[in-house]
Amino acid sequence: MHYLSTRDHTLRYTAAEAIKQGLSREGGLFLPETMPTLTKEQLKAMEGMSYQERAVEVMSLFLEDYSREELRSFADAAYSPERFDTPAVAPVHTLDATTHCLELWHGPTSAFKDMALQMLPHLLYASLKKTGEDKTVCILVATSGDTGKAALEGFKDVDHTKIMVFYPKNGVSEIQKLQMVTQEGDNVGVCSVIGNFDDAQTGVKRIFSDEKIREELLERGYFLSSANSINWGRVLPQIVYYVSVYCDLARAGKIKEGEKLNICVPTGNFGNILSAYYAQCMGVPIGKLICASNKNDVLTEFLRTGVYDRNRHFHTTMSPSMDILISSNLERLLYALSDGNDTEVRGYMEQLNTTGKYQVSDKIMEKIRALFWADSCSEEDTVSTIHRYYKEKNYLIDTHTAVAANVLEAYRAEMGDNGIAVFASTASPYKFCSHVLNAIGEEPVGDGVELIAQLQNATGVQAPWRLAVLGDKKVRFTQSTEKLAMEQVVLDYLK
Repeated sequence: MHYLSTRDHTLRYTAAEAIKQGLSREGGLFLPETMPTLTKEQLKAMEGMSYQERAVEVMSLFLEDYSREELRSFADAAYSPERFDTPAVAPVHTLDATTHCLELWHGPTSAFKDMALQMLPHLLYASLKKTGEDKTVCILVATSGDTGKAALEGFKDVDHTKIMVFYPKNGVSEIQKLQMVTQEGDNVGVCSVIGNFDDAQTGVKRIFSDEKIREELLERGYFLSSANSINWGRVLPQIVYYVSVYCDLARAGKIKEGEKLNICVPTGNFGNILSAYYAQCMGVPIGKLICASNKNDVLTEFLRTGVYDRNRHFHTTMSPSMDILISSNLERLLYALSDGNDTEVRGYMEQLNTTGKYQVSDKIMEKIRALFWADSCSEEDTVSTIHRYYKEKNYLIDTHTAVAANVLEAYRAEMGDNGIAVFASTASPYKFCSHVLNAIGEEPVGDGVELIAQLQNATGVQAPWRLAVLGDKKVRFTQSTEKLAMEQVVLDYLK
């Protein structure tokens, strides 16, 4: 299987080449030329498998230049008991007969990004060998909070790699910031950007497309790649947990064979819900894909109207990983729904770059309406949802998960669809202690790490141990930069 660019489908790469490169040189995103499918028999067989075995079954369909033995060793290492605090890896918490929560935060950084970023370093390092690459890869990452730490942890001290993470200076939680600036490892760098996540993400994309910088770095022995969800190696492992949740529910008798499963995802950069769409394309019986936005509701508006318009006020919210106005992975969906029309997709992206706005064709919009439903959740509703779930359901959730839970309720109320549904829980509540404490009726005392103990004492819910020890770690990174000076930061880092 080859991989194509969303903006030029004449370009063809192997899986290893696509993962190594991350982003196509003309700015397009890589995706497989065909979408493999899973039969009912294959899904049934996967019910009895471990998460690691399911990962091999799914990923082997997309990675023909990686052996099953390689993928099994990668899965065993990525999802090991030393890294994940539950054998299930991505356990399902059942709230009632038709409502389930997919917990994706049991990895080393307590966020869903671990599900892919514990796998990506193995895929990328293998790709260097498969392509005969002798230069050192520098991973550039823009993060809205969780990707940065997960990437730093995943690539820490990996041979022939360096990593530089940019995060919005005032756009992440105190815990998220501490996780990044205390990161250990000899090959890691962290820098805050004066601006928001979109400024950081735009800066990273700008560096990738700067031919002069690429040539200078090649002379120094480096080439650039990405750990953001623009890299196919980030999207592919996420497909696995949407296959896995269906298998877990079927194995437990909580869903009948062939019965449709609605999935609600708190969404910022569109990679997580896109992975659910791909699982649906592969044959997993997924019904409606429900996109949950916070106050930054550019995706909700787009999925309802077909108009994508980033020319709006940027809100800093209590769910910062969703504080995004430029959802990069939407480009992959547009390519699929336009039947691979790279000219059309390229036109939309050019409009977005020049005017900040585009409107998709009626043909694409008709497909979107059949696949997706979308709504946004206010700050007040986020708080009340956390409160209700804790007091009424005895279930503690974070601010992003609350957005998904709230929007799932809104979908059911508006559409009258009370079928079986899963909402994705993308972060531990302990990453956002202050907001969660307020929501459950507790007054936060202090800020940052000290709130972990307060939340644990108030609820009796055990905190992830890696978060609990953050206060003992030394701050290593204090650098900050203007958004237009990110190039120099990278050049200085790779001297």
